Amino acid sequence: MKIAVAKEIEVCERRVALNPDTVTRLVKQGLEVWVEKGAGEGSCFTDSAYEAAGATVITDPAKLWSEADIVLKVSPPKERENGGSEIELLRQGSVLISFLNPLGNPAVVQELANRHITALSMEMIPRTTRAQSMDALSSQASLAGYKAVLIAAAALPKYFPMLTTAAGTIAPAKVFIMGAGVAGLQAIATARRLGAVVEAFDIRPAVKEEVQSLGAKFVEVKLEEETTAAGGYAKEISEASKQRTQEVVAEHVKNADVVITTAQVPGRKAPRLVTEEMVAQMKPGSVIVDIAAEQGGNCACTQAGKDILWNGVTIIGPINLPSSMPVHASQLYSKNLTSLLQLLIKDKTLQVDFADDIIDAACITHAGEIRNQRVQDALKALSPQIGT
Repeated sequence: MKIAVAKEIEVCERRVALNPDTVTRLVKQGLEVWVEKGAGEGSCFTDSAYEAAGATVITDPAKLWSEADIVLKVSPPKERENGGSEIELLRQGSVLISFLNPLGNPAVVQELANRHITALSMEMIPRTTRAQSMDALSSQASLAGYKAVLIAAAALPKYFPMLTTAAGTIAPAKVFIMGAGVAGLQAIATARRLGAVVEAFDIRPAVKEEVQSLGAKFVEVKLEEETTAAGGYAKEISEASKQRTQEVVAEHVKNADVVITTAQVPGRKAPRLVTEEMVAQMKPGSVIVDIAAEQGGNCACTQAGKDILWNGVTIIGPINLPSSMPVHASQLYSKNLTSLLQLLIKDKTLQVDFADDIIDAACITHAGEIRNQRVQDALKALSPQIGT
C-alpha cells in the first residue's frame, strides 16, 4: 500500500497534505509513504524531515502519481505547466483524496470518473460528531477567520482595544462579523482577544448562544423560513428574506470600523450581504475583509485577490487564507486526512465501504461512475451533454 503526497502546483498554495508527524504514524502502521521532492517546502517541512519520519522522497512526479495506490493533495488536480493534467498521471483504479470543489467544478469530477479513479472530496465530509476529526472545511475555516481579523487590524488606522492614556481615552474598535460558522466564530474570538467590541450576524438563530458565549452581541433577524441546511450549514434564502436581512444589518455595517464577511454556499456564488449603498454609508478609514472573495464576495465592491479603496473604505478580498498560515494549516489538514485513512485502510488493505456513512458521502467517483447526485445535477446544469 503506497500512499503518495503530491507537491501542490496551484499558485500561492503553500500547504502540504501530510506533515512529518503524521507520516511517522502511518509508517508505524506498516504503510509505505512517498513524498514528492519539495512538497513540504512551503509549509517549512524539509525533505530530510520526511525521510527522518520514514517516508521515501520521490524526485519524479510521474512515478509518484502513476505508482501510488492513494494520492493525497490539498488543491484540486489541474493542468501542469509542461503539458497534460495531474489526473492523466493517476493510475486507473487508484484513489485520490483532496479538496476537489465538486459542486463548483464538476467537470473535474467527470474526468476522474472517466479515468476510473476512486475520488474522495474533503468538502463532502459530513458534519457529524463521528466525522469531526476529518472535517477539513472546518479546520481550514478556523484559520481563515483568525487571519481575517489580523488583516483587518493591520489595515485599520485605529487601535482595536480601548486604551486609557495621559492624553485621553481611546474608544475600542467596533467589529461586525457576518456569518457565525466556524470562520465567523474564530473571527469573533480573535477580535475579542484584541479588545474590540464585537457584533455578529447569522441567518441561523441556533448560533446565537455560541456568539454570545464568545462575548459578542448577536444581531438577530427573524425570517419566516428555514435557514439551516443539512449538516448545520446556512441555507440559501429567498430574495424577500435577503432584502429583510439587508435592511436590518445596514445600520450595523454603517457603524462598524471593521466588517468581516464569511458567508459561503457550497457550489454557488457567495450571497450578497453588503451592498454598495451600505459601503457608501461607512466611515472613511473603515475596513471590510471579505473571506468569500473567491466565490464572488459577500460585498458588492469586493475584487478577489485585491485590496481596493472605495469611497474611503478599504475592501480586502483575500484568496486562500489558510495557505497564508501553512504550518498549522498543514498540521490540521494532515490530521483530517489521516483520520479518514483509518476508515479506508484495514490490515494494510484498502476497503472502500459504502456502508460507512462518511465514506459514502465523501466518495464522489468510483468504478467509472459519479456517485453523488448533487454533482450529477451540477454537471447537467453545466452542459446537457456531460454526465449523460
